[in-house]
Amino acid sequence: MFAGYGQTATVLGTVLDENNLPITNVNIVSGNTGTTTDGNGYYLLQLTADTKNIITFSHLGHKKVVLENLILTTNETFEFNPVMKTDVTQIAGVEVSPNGKKSIEGITTISPEIVRKIPGANAGVENILKLLPGVSFNNELSTQYNVRGGNFDENLVYVNGIEVYRPFLVRSAQQEGLSFVNSDMISNLEFSSGGFQARYGDKLSSVLDITYKNPVDFGLRIEGSLLGASTTLETLSKNKKFSSITGVRYRDNSLFVNTQQTETNFNPRFIDVQNYLTYRFSKKFHLNFLGTYSVNDYENEPLTRQTNFGTINDPRALLVFYQGKENSSFDNKLGALKADYFLNDNIKMDITASVYHTQEEEFSDIIASYELAEIDTDLGSENLGEVTNSRGIGSQFNRARNQLDALILNFSYRGKYKKGDKSLEWGIKYAHEDVRDQLREAEFIDSAGFFIRPSEPEFVNNQPQEPFTEDIVAFESVQATNFVKTNRFSGFVQYGQQTKLGEHDAYFNLGIRAQHWILSGEGFDDNSQTLFSPRGQFSLKPNWRKDMLFRFAVGSYQQPPFYRELRDITGNINPDVEAQRSIHYVLGSEFSFNLWNRPFTLISETYYKDLDNVNTYTIEDVRIRYAANNNAIAYAYGFDFRLTGTFVPGAESWVSLGYLQTQENRNDRGFISRPTDQRLKFAVLFQDYVPSIPNLKLYLNLVYNTGVPGGSPNNADPYDFQNRLRDYRRADMGISYIFADSNNQYPKGHWLHKFQELSFGFEIFNMFNNQNSITNTWVRDVDTQRQFAVPNFLTSRILNVKFGMRF
Repeated sequence: MFAGYGQTATVLGTVLDENNLPITNVNIVSGNTGTTTDGNGYYLLQLTADTKNIITFSHLGHKKVVLENLILTTNETFEFNPVMKTDVTQIAGVEVSPNGKKSIEGITTISPEIVRKIPGANAGVENILKLLPGVSFNNELSTQYNVRGGNFDENLVYVNGIEVYRPFLVRSAQQEGLSFVNSDMISNLEFSSGGFQARYGDKLSSVLDITYKNPVDFGLRIEGSLLGASTTLETLSKNKKFSSITGVRYRDNSLFVNTQQTETNFNPRFIDVQNYLTYRFSKKFHLNFLGTYSVNDYENEPLTRQTNFGTINDPRALLVFYQGKENSSFDNKLGALKADYFLNDNIKMDITASVYHTQEEEFSDIIASYELAEIDTDLGSENLGEVTNSRGIGSQFNRARNQLDALILNFSYRGKYKKGDKSLEWGIKYAHEDVRDQLREAEFIDSAGFFIRPSEPEFVNNQPQEPFTEDIVAFESVQATNFVKTNRFSGFVQYGQQTKLGEHDAYFNLGIRAQHWILSGEGFDDNSQTLFSPRGQFSLKPNWRKDMLFRFAVGSYQQPPFYRELRDITGNINPDVEAQRSIHYVLGSEFSFNLWNRPFTLISETYYKDLDNVNTYTIEDVRIRYAANNNAIAYAYGFDFRLTGTFVPGAESWVSLGYLQTQENRNDRGFISRPTDQRLKFAVLFQDYVPSIPNLKLYLNLVYNTGVPGGSPNNADPYDFQNRLRDYRRADMGISYIFADSNNQYPKGHWLHKFQELSFGFEIFNMFNNQNSITNTWVRDVDTQRQFAVPNFLTSRILNVKFGMRF
């Protein structure tokens, strides 16, 4: 399916003179296309994608500005703001793409159009990240992800330089609803999976840096499907000083949950509103506001469940009958004000103030009566596959009354000085966290008529040999009320320079972060810690005929505990928990080449993480439960490969391959696999179209991961349970017919003239209907008291219908 159809990209910006004032009527030419700047110096130019472009800016009384060798991918938007001088001709060379600077810094850039088009059960940014090597998570309903052996709490997420957070109490993926990031509002997406610079914060694993749009015109996007709907409004004032983008989303996961093995009455409500405003008082001063409000109301009344598991020779089934229901609510609000000040052509500063408030409730009363049974395997039997003999009968009662109220305040100042090939960045930040948390959880287990008490010696139960006359005590119970405050003072400084090593181009970046944090609260003494984290990156682009780039990064990454990392398995706060530490070593390369007269890039990285002061944890679906002890050391190493390019003209695709091993050693007992020990990862993102019908598009994402450790029963020693979940295999496909887009515009009088974009299509999730599992449920055999790991399977094959339009 290789047919050549013209695809476009966009260059836009503002042309200024030496006094930082806009220049009108600047002639901008690229090949046979051209435009001029308006009264505010603003311009927008469409180019041919996936090929080299040269753009020339000319104006009477000023020397020309030439932007050479610019290669943009399809639908990519590149902002370029030249300063025209009167004394010198300027040439801005971009060797491979406008993202070349990101390549030398080890940052992955992804087109927002790919994020919006590629299908997924939880479509959005995280859906695409999971197709990158080194990034994984085996739950299609979750927006969480692991990076190179880290957990969900080790990933930084920024939107327009503002750090964002996720709810604390979410325990299952089907409770999550929506990602924080609204993919319809994105203009730029950058991701680093390790070895990132000092200007980013104090987390152990990764950075996701999102930029929301500053609209250049009025626009209205509407999308809908069987899973929900969204709308995005873009506005720009006549004088182009004020712009806004507003997104509203609604999602209902019932379509997915109804395919799982538990029959349930399910009533979710996930609503999200986001707004990003910019007012340009002058060319030197801009004021921005980011506001978000999300409501996740989750009601679930489970009814029955049957899970078949075991082996061919010993098949088994778990039957469960439920009573009760769970009701969870997560209300999250974020407001942030950011002021940008451009002192001159070389210095930019910004000041940001933000407040995040979350109110979360988790109420549930679930009684589960279960039967562990054998299955009829007689091929001639009328009851083939049905339950026969019972091997275990029991009941389980789970009760939760959890409430959390958290307020997080952030104030930061950042600056950047850039002149020629040298840059200096600095910043300081103050954060205040106030968390009020009440935990009330209990689990009672009755197996085969014998009450199961906790495994501690004081709770011995010798039934049936001895009569049981003791008080009923929960098998697992958490009762805690925590009032915790944290004050964090942090800062960084980093220096970067592009230079020459003989005939070769080189780039280096050296920086250091510092943080002092103070923990206080009711019932314990204050605690504090001071941290220093030096980091550095070096890149070399040899002067070879082959387009090669080599990178090396090394740095210290220290993660002071957030509230959840301070809370142990009993729900109580351990104020002595300190920051976890990791040293990153990353060695990478990029090889850019042409294949089929189209650009391709092979990105390779190998890495090693040396971790100490590790705070061990377990994962139950998406809930992390920390030991709050700093009693382990750990390591992670692996390699990542990604081949990206236009396998089909005008459509970016890639193939990823990664290998990871991560283990930990608790109290010198020996190394065992960590919960995120993923091992092998293979993923494909592919776009295609029918040559004879170019508007009929196909989008495919495919993931294969080897199984992660399956966990252990509550109160069990993880050194005794090292079984793994089955391999994760999933393929999602989408087919859409594009009636109108940037390449298909219609004249006045045609019914499609008013649409900038219009598409209809369908998606098939889990198209091969693979049975994937995320965790195990542990049940006992009445004869042997042996515990069996019963897999909790994820969603099966689902058909979704969708549409999208933009005016």
